[in-house]
Parts: sequence; structure tokens; C-alpha cells
Amino acid sequence: MQIQFEKYQGTGNDFVIVNNLDGSYNDLSLSNVEFICDRRFGVGADGLIRINHREGFDFEMDYFNSDGSKSFCGNGARCSVAFAESLGIDVTETTFYAIDGAHRAWKENEIVSLEMKNVDQVKEMNGDLVLHTGSPHYIHFENDKDKKEVVAFGRSIRYSESFKEEGINVNLVTCNLDNQLQVETYERGVEDETFSCGTGVTASAIAAAFRNDLFGSVMFDVKVKGGQLKVTFDRTEKQLFENIRLSGPAQFVFKGSINV
Repeated sequence: MQIQFEKYQGTGNDFVIVNNLDGSYNDLSLSNVEFICDRRFGVGADGLIRINHREGFDFEMDYFNSDGSKSFCGNGARCSVAFAESLGIDVTETTFYAIDGAHRAWKENEIVSLEMKNVDQVKEMNGDLVLHTGSPHYIHFENDKDKKEVVAFGRSIRYSESFKEEGINVNLVTCNLDNQLQVETYERGVEDETFSCGTGVTASAIAAAFRNDLFGSVMFDVKVKGGQLKVTFDRTEKQLFENIRLSGPAQFVFKGSINV
């Protein structure tokens, strides 16, 4: 089977995206996904996205991690919106479906803003925080005296007794007084560090607000290895975060075809 694809990246988080509105790629297998995402033998990407038809929505984002597993992906969703525009879909404001349900998004030039699901539970664990932003995340705050290597630390948490069955994404976070964060993420499904993780950046911002007792309308600028993202949300109760938006660039890289 020959696959026609386009590649997009959002702050260094890169994705192979295929137009499956007519069902041409319904038979794409998990081994096909792994091969296409392989950086030595395939195209190379953190994940693969099928853009499917979905009744009542502009499209469906069908996301696969590079190992073939499924989850929600914030940067992948933002890149899907940019790709949908190339298909002639109006994404000035769009509504699409993903594994965790319906989402809205807005595109202006290369910036895509994504509405995330509300978060109503932040758990404390061993001095760190655990929460779910479409995918599960473990948040560890660092300081100059507590610097960890993200892959080694990430694997130690992801394969621990608490998380080894379902897996978890692990984020190392530093925060300054100007609501600026720096985030490094070890992603399950990729099983390595990625240059950016949209759900991880969102989880880190919410965790920072939780940790620092921030209420009202909250905004964080977040630096990742691949660039800069912004997270905004409202917090009126201790465990309730609403109107969550993740914003940043989503850019076309190249297009091509590959036989699988």
C-alpha cells in the first residue's frame, strides 16, 4: 500500500498526517504506523495522525503514538487543525473529535489555539503531582540543586510499580516568578524525550497553579526544547481548572509518499 502523507511539527513535536476522509487508509495497521514513524527506516515522527470523517464534526483526529498505541495529543491536535485547513476546511474556528471527545480550536496565521478538557483532579504523590489532560502526566518540579536527567528519571517513573501497566508521561518543570515555565517531557508511547508535549505543557501549567495557589484567570508562557507555547485557564475552585487553552505554532514541513 502506498501512503500519501504530509509532515507537520508543533514546537519540535513532529507528526506524519494522512487524509483519510474517504477511508483510503482504514486498513493501516499498527505495524505500518511503527514503520512509518521509525526515524531510520521510515519517515520519522513522534506520532501518526489519520484525519477521518466524523458525522457532526469538521473531522476526527485519529492519533497513534510512534509505537502504535493510542492517546490524545495536544500538539498533534494543533497540527491536525493546520492540516485540515490544507484540505479546505475552515479552521478559523473548528470543532473536531478525538479519543477523549470533542474539541474546539482556532487558527490565526501559524498559531493554533486548542481548547482542552476541564481538569478536576490533581493528586499528590511522593511530593510530586499527577493529573490527566487527555493523557496522564506526572509532574516533578526542579530547582538548581535538584537537576535530573529526563530520560532516566522518566523511565524510572513510567516503569515503576504504580504506572508500568498503563504508562504515564513524565515532566520535569522549572518555574520563575513571572509565570514562565521550562518543561522537559518523557513520553510514553515514544518511550523517549520529545522536543515538546502539548498535554505535558498543559499539565505542567495546571500543576504550577495548583502548587502556587493561583486562582482566577491564569496564563503561563512555557519554554520547551522545540520553542514556546502558551497555556491559559480559569481556576475558581481548588480542584477545578476550566477554559483551558494551549496555543502555539503548527507548521508544515514536507509532503511525500511511502510504501508499506
